[in-house]
Amino acid sequence: MIRLFKITAVLLSTMALAACWERPPMESKQQGYRGTGMVQISNPRTVAETAALHEAPPAPPAASADGPKAKDVYQNVQVLGDLSVGEFVRTMTSITSWIAPQEGCAYCHNLQNLAEDSKYTKVVARKMVQMTQHLNVDWKNHVAATGVTCYTCHRGNAVPANLWFKATSNNQGRYMLGDDAGQNKAAKSVGLTSLPYDPFSAYLLDNKAIPDIRVNGTTALPTGNRHSIKQAEHTYALMMHMATSLGVNCTFCHNANALQSWQNAAPQRVTAWYGIRMVGDLNSGFLTPLTGTFPPNRLGPSGDVGKVYCATCHQGVNKPLNGAQMAKDYPALLYKGGVSAQVTAAPADAPVPDINGILGKVLFEVGKSDLGPQAQDVVKAAATLLASNPAVKIALSGYADKTGSADANLELAKQRAFAVRDALKAGGVAEDRIELKKPEFVVGGSESDARRVEIVAAR
Repeated sequence: MIRLFKITAVLLSTMALAACWERPPMESKQQGYRGTGMVQISNPRTVAETAALHEAPPAPPAASADGPKAKDVYQNVQVLGDLSVGEFVRTMTSITSWIAPQEGCAYCHNLQNLAEDSKYTKVVARKMVQMTQHLNVDWKNHVAATGVTCYTCHRGNAVPANLWFKATSNNQGRYMLGDDAGQNKAAKSVGLTSLPYDPFSAYLLDNKAIPDIRVNGTTALPTGNRHSIKQAEHTYALMMHMATSLGVNCTFCHNANALQSWQNAAPQRVTAWYGIRMVGDLNSGFLTPLTGTFPPNRLGPSGDVGKVYCATCHQGVNKPLNGAQMAKDYPALLYKGGVSAQVTAAPADAPVPDINGILGKVLFEVGKSDLGPQAQDVVKAAATLLASNPAVKIALSGYADKTGSADANLELAKQRAFAVRDALKAGGVAEDRIELKKPEFVVGGSESDARRVEIVAAR
């Protein structure tokens, strides 16, 4: 009997542990200097299983811009009215297929009178189109040139799969359970940890009222310091959500040797900084005001409307739809009140990485100067950072390893710098912001670090 009990205990323990890890093989991708732990881990089986979720649907052929405007032909067209009738029908048909492929136009419209606003879904849809335009025009510091469409969040669902509601109070102080203080539940939203399960109300509800996101204070508690362990747990809960939503770990944005330092952070941290504020802007400016429009069955336990957070768009990958540029095929979503999507200036208090440091290190294969997938990712990240910091100029320094003759290596280093320069220009960086350094130093050794181009920033 005792033996059976021990065997059962071992089996149960093994099953419990098996639920906490993923079986190999796993894939790793180095994104920083060797030995710093700057590595992203992915499960190729999970990637394959979810691939269909992150595929962008093909765009129908563009319609002619000639002819009468939609607002002059149809009644009550409050958005997209400046489109030609052909392009208006094309855009609306696409939006319908992204959101209500089964219900069709009837999901938002009364088919007996398309002009009326009797269905709440039509009022909401109109506001969401305006929100998409606002996001593409005013938040280029986060969405860059990729932009978003309704499909980015909906993926064929009338209601996006990932929304959040305010957590309800669970104060059981009069009973044995006590007050959970908003934590100690294995909430999926924060990685099944015991961290606070609603960090979103504090950080993502209103971009004009975001508290200082820190894990420690600069003064002692008696001075009014509110950066205690409790506040740090809310910060870590938000970070857990962000990492899970993007399918990454902490080193995607942070330097493993100095997690708090902005001077040593990856460019993605700046993009994430804007993302937090962008989400608060969308929730406070577009979604919360719609609370009275939704019927009770669409509201949360606290009576609030569903709101967006990182998972709403990203859904497990660091670039929604793996970076597919859907928005360019729907120009109506890239404009707002006649203003095209332009890069907005960074707020004065926006933190930036060290402007005199290395923004990126582009690695190459032996004897080659073309950019591989990982090298392209580094260049895109640098281009995004430069778009957010128009005063920053850069210098490119090309290097080669000891393979081959010195003359050949010098030429190869130069061609690698040219390749990075051309890729940056294609990403929107003006040529007058790029300086090419003469490849005077050819690094010995055969490691991949020796075959590189360094993107060095300086004002």
